[in-house]
Amino acid sequence: MKKVNVGLIGFGTVGTGVARTLIERKSLLAKRSGIELILRKVCDKDLSRRRAISIDRSILTNDIKDILNDKEIDIVIELIGGIHPAKEIIIEALKKGKHIVTANKALLAEAGLELFRRANRLNKNIYFEASVGGGIPIIKSLKEGLVSNRIEAIYGIVNGTCNFILTQMSEKGISFKDALCEAQKRGFAERKPALDIEGFDSAHKLAVLTQLAFGKFVKMSDIFIEGISRISLHDIRYAAELGLVIKLLAIAKKEKDELEVRVHPTMIPRGHLLASVDGAFNAIYVSSDMAGDLLFYGLGAGQNPTASAVVSDLISLAQTLNGEDAFIQPFDFSQGKSIHHLRKIDQISTRFYIRFMAIDKPGIFAKIAGILGRYNISIASVAQKERRRAKIVPVVIITHEALEKSMRLALEKINKLAIVKEAVAIRMEET
Repeated sequence: MKKVNVGLIGFGTVGTGVARTLIERKSLLAKRSGIELILRKVCDKDLSRRRAISIDRSILTNDIKDILNDKEIDIVIELIGGIHPAKEIIIEALKKGKHIVTANKALLAEAGLELFRRANRLNKNIYFEASVGGGIPIIKSLKEGLVSNRIEAIYGIVNGTCNFILTQMSEKGISFKDALCEAQKRGFAERKPALDIEGFDSAHKLAVLTQLAFGKFVKMSDIFIEGISRISLHDIRYAAELGLVIKLLAIAKKEKDELEVRVHPTMIPRGHLLASVDGAFNAIYVSSDMAGDLLFYGLGAGQNPTASAVVSDLISLAQTLNGEDAFIQPFDFSQGKSIHHLRKIDQISTRFYIRFMAIDKPGIFAKIAGILGRYNISIASVAQKERRRAKIVPVVIITHEALEKSMRLALEKINKLAIVKEAVAIRMEET
């Protein structure tokens, strides 16, 4: 039986799950794949911390060089996260003749083009299934299962923290703040949750998916990013009345030679497949020309789902090493050449839900509608909610399709009105 030696860098939550799988399921993996995966070394800066795994102390090290300089190690797993020193470690491992498995979506989003080109020159592979969607096999599906397809659009719920918060607000009728606290108590949100709730984690994952689906490496600065922190319980309730659901969507669409990439809260019809994705689950909706519309669904994070994806990459990569290194091109670099323009958010047209918190005085709607009309924004419906003795009431407007730039300029004018205390706009997608 073929033996493949593995070095693991990063022995945290996911690293522990990977090590446990390789040790406890060694026979099962060998039986199913015909390959014996040997965990040769494990590196972490803190080896004193107790972990729920029994591991041979002789393979533990806190010196990365013990893995990088070990000529017997065929594959290096990078699970430390972040940009630096992960980037430098991967580059050095490639130079040392090792293949890479990583779950590092931030690194791939920021430096993926450089790393894959370097791997290409060195005839080495970088596998990254665990970087998007936890245990959902979306990367392999885009690379292999849909290889004959042209991808037309991707809509992803790819951050479990945000999806859990929005679900809690919808199901329990609680505020954003209370839903965030609940997410933190359950371990779904970090103590400092900005990376998740402001959309940056989703944008990293969207960048990776865009590379695969469209052969285009986009910078983070090319992605419009808006988080969910301004979504209120009002918006959740009004969306439900309209037969809609609010989700944080990562969206990539190609039309002719133009590509748009954006992350923002989005209202979608309750009957859409993505609308039923609740809690900490992830889902990626892919529209393709041959296979049609596909939905990939599952747990998007956590020790076991992510470890499952890492080990899947290990097996796939190990099976390519038939005595000689075999490089597998993960991207069609030439495909991206057909995209001549990245469409900026100002150039996108969509329908909008707008909620104004306005002082309850006669003529407020006329003033708001007048400004919208000045910017060629047509109103489909309007409702003044919760009319009562309160001095400030919500006004909800649904527009016909409007240019993003026009909406932004109109909202700037409306927010300057003395009668308006708050304005929230949420884009709508029929998908």
